[in-house]
Amino acid sequence: MRMTRCPIDLALHAGQTVTLPEEAANHLVRVMRLREGDGCVLFNGDGHDYTARVVLASKREVQVRIDTVQAVANESPLAITLLQGIARGEKMDLILQKATELGVTAILPVNAERTEVKLDAARAEKRVAHWNSVVQSACGQSGRARIPPVAAPQSLAQAAAGLPADTLRLTLDPLGSHRLSTLQQAPAGGIVIAIGPEGGWSPRDRAQLAADGFQGLQLGPRILRTETAGLAAIAALQARLGDLG
Repeated sequence: MRMTRCPIDLALHAGQTVTLPEEAANHLVRVMRLREGDGCVLFNGDGHDYTARVVLASKREVQVRIDTVQAVANESPLAITLLQGIARGEKMDLILQKATELGVTAILPVNAERTEVKLDAARAEKRVAHWNSVVQSACGQSGRARIPPVAAPQSLAQAAAGLPADTLRLTLDPLGSHRLSTLQQAPAGGIVIAIGPEGGWSPRDRAQLAADGFQGLQLGPRILRTETAGLAAIAALQARLGDLG
C-alpha cells in the first residue's frame, strides 16, 4: 500500500523525531486521517524520501519519527524551465500542477503585455506562496523529491536576463524554425520554453523574446490555449529528449 507523501520545510535525518508544522499536521491527521502508529513519507526537496511513523497525534501537536531515508531517482535528464505568462486563477494552478507532474525543473511566471492578472506586491507574495504550495502538492502526488521553484512574477526582460547563456530558448510558433525532429539531443544548459498568457504574446513581447534569443518551435498546426500549450510542449520535449516514451 502506498503511503501518503507530505512536503515539509525542515532538514531531516533518520532517527529524528519531528514536530510537524501546522499545515503538514493538518494534512496528515485531519485530511488523511492518520493516527498514532500510521506511516507516511516526508520530503523536503533534497532528493530523498523520509519514511516516518506518527508517534503523537494530539490536538496541540503532531510528531513523527523518521525511520529510513531513501534517495529518489526519478528526475528527468532533460532540464526544462517553463517561462509562463501569468494566467488567471485555476488555469495557472492547472499549468503549475501538470508541469510539475511532467518533470519541469523551474517555473518563471512573467507579466506580459496582454497578461490579464495584475498583482501588486502584497498580492504577488500571496500568489507565489500559493503557487509553491500547488507545486509541492504535485510533487507529493507524482513521487518527486525535488521541488521545482516558482519565481516571483517579473517582466520578460528580467526573466531572460536571469537565464544561463547556454540554454536553448524556445517559444511556440507555427512558422518557427525548429521542429521536434530537429532536436537531436538534450542541450547541456537545458531548455526554456516560453508560453504566452491568455491573450498570447503581443508584437512587442515577440520582439523582446527574439532579442533575448528565443527561437520558434513548431508544435502542430493548431493554436493551443495557454493552459494547453506549455503542457503539450513539455510532454513533447520529454518524449523526444527526456524520459517519457
